[in-house]
Amino acid sequence: MAAATQGTAIRTGRVARTFIYLVLLLFALFYMLPLYVMLVNSVKPLSEITGGGMMNLPEIWTVEPWRKAWSEAQIGVQPTGLKPYFWNSIKMVVPAVAMSTILGALNGYVLTKWRFRGDTILFGLMLFACFIPFQIVLIPMARVLGVLGLAGSTWGLVLVHLVYGIGFTTLYFRNYYAAFPTELVRAAQIDGAGFFQIFWRILLPSSGPIAVVSIIWQFTNIWNDFLFGASFAAGNGAPMTVALNNLVQSSTGVKEYNVHFAGAILAATPTLLVYIVAGRYFVRGLMAGSVKG
Repeated sequence: MAAATQGTAIRTGRVARTFIYLVLLLFALFYMLPLYVMLVNSVKPLSEITGGGMMNLPEIWTVEPWRKAWSEAQIGVQPTGLKPYFWNSIKMVVPAVAMSTILGALNGYVLTKWRFRGDTILFGLMLFACFIPFQIVLIPMARVLGVLGLAGSTWGLVLVHLVYGIGFTTLYFRNYYAAFPTELVRAAQIDGAGFFQIFWRILLPSSGPIAVVSIIWQFTNIWNDFLFGASFAAGNGAPMTVALNNLVQSSTGVKEYNVHFAGAILAATPTLLVYIVAGRYFVRGLMAGSVKG
């Protein structure tokens, strides 16, 4: 009797598990449907799309929309393809992510292992900065960039994203380092290690999980940003998101949806690759930083 009951429970569990997987698969297919539409229509001639076959597989496969979206064809003095703006985004994202991550790690180190009067208030102010809407800082930031001579430049965007992102990276590293044994820091001080020696040789080598969280978060936010790029960049110095908008708006007459889809995929590919390569460490790093804080 016990064996029969156990067998029934096992079968019931398998049926329930299969049902859950099927439901999740349906949700996944529904969620991936826009990506399917973009991919399929990015390799079609425009005539197949305007003919009402947006969901159908291509009858004629072509990479011309991708070439047109990426190319550097000129209209006047400004490129219409995404290639130069892609490199603008790379030149903006890499230093902004690197500097905000390093400075966030230093801030987290100071706020947890080198306590001082008012450190809680300082951390509260930095945390408050995380919740300031982008729109509020546009005019003050434009003024600052003008005074510094960085208006309309890639380095101006680097500064904007560094300032806006440092509150988030400080939060991540501060919570992560709060769980790090303070005794190791004290022992290193007794052995004669200085401020930066402790940071570079003890804390930073153990910060891999939270550094991945910081990098993914900053990379995604900076790469996908449109408001700051449209407000503080000009002409050929614009980032990828602004160029993609210009690509869509530049179409005259019949909209070239296949080119637009190809351009959107090109713009989304870097963040997708980042999540594919390092996404599994993202949740792990967040959980590691949630022990204390």
